[in-house]
Amino acid sequence: MALPDIYAGTPVAIAPSQTLVTLPVNTFLENLAIAPTGKLLITSHEAGEIITLDRENNLGLYAKLEGKVTGIALIEEDSLLINGWNAESVPFVAILADGEVQFLQTLPGALFLNGITPISANQYLMADSYRGAIWSFDLITQTANIWLEHPLLARADSNNPFPGANGLKRFGDVLYVSNTEQKRLVRIPLDDNHTPQEPEIFVEGTNLDDFAFDIHGNLYGTTHVYNSVVRIEPDGNTTIIAEAEQGVTGCTAVAFYGTGLYVVNNGGMSYPPPGGVEPAQIVRLELGVEGAPLLSKG
Repeated sequence: MALPDIYAGTPVAIAPSQTLVTLPVNTFLENLAIAPTGKLLITSHEAGEIITLDRENNLGLYAKLEGKVTGIALIEEDSLLINGWNAESVPFVAILADGEVQFLQTLPGALFLNGITPISANQYLMADSYRGAIWSFDLITQTANIWLEHPLLARADSNNPFPGANGLKRFGDVLYVSNTEQKRLVRIPLDDNHTPQEPEIFVEGTNLDDFAFDIHGNLYGTTHVYNSVVRIEPDGNTTIIAEAEQGVTGCTAVAFYGTGLYVVNNGGMSYPPPGGVEPAQIVRLELGVEGAPLLSKG
């Protein structure tokens, strides 16, 4: 079945691109974090692995878990917060340090843990794509609780396998969340205590997975099954900056390092292109603008 052409007529301004590494067909690269040294840490979803890519473009294995891994966020240089499903298909959250599991907790109340982002020094938020909620994880108490559950975070059709709340990032005093199934980008204002206020729709008709902000508040998002990376300006205007020809088929996540936007993909595993699933790739787009710190005040 053909996808609705939601980006018909969208302006195109292709950014300079470089493929850094190619991985075998059916490698599902899902999310990534970048250490201060520039080392990429990437979740290989189906394999249950966190792989690394250093500045010389050498691949390595950081850790392997039983089950599947999805979200990832950096706590310190070699300490990560991840989530996924264990071998019994129960959602979990874990802290890894030096490639070893330091803490692991299952969350039977969760359904599909996905993107992770810090909202303060010790508090991280995790999207739950099928529950239509956001969980909060506290590094100090090592506890997880529902932070917000709302129809704008849920799927309109619970039988649709596409995720609801998917990627999430804070910019200034607003948390932005992509709802892939509803094809919406949602804004959640925050008060001084990081408590969520009433969610609102920011952009309609956009199929975003993960995304990142530059220092000016422009959002750069992967469209996954639409095989493109888009820039959404603070006024909501959208421009396509990379397409399949730049190596972003099935793109799932992005992160900044300097003026480079790093993109990971699955080669079209979720919605194969006409020629079939392609090798997964890690691509760098040169944007000429730096990314915003994850805890930026805007």
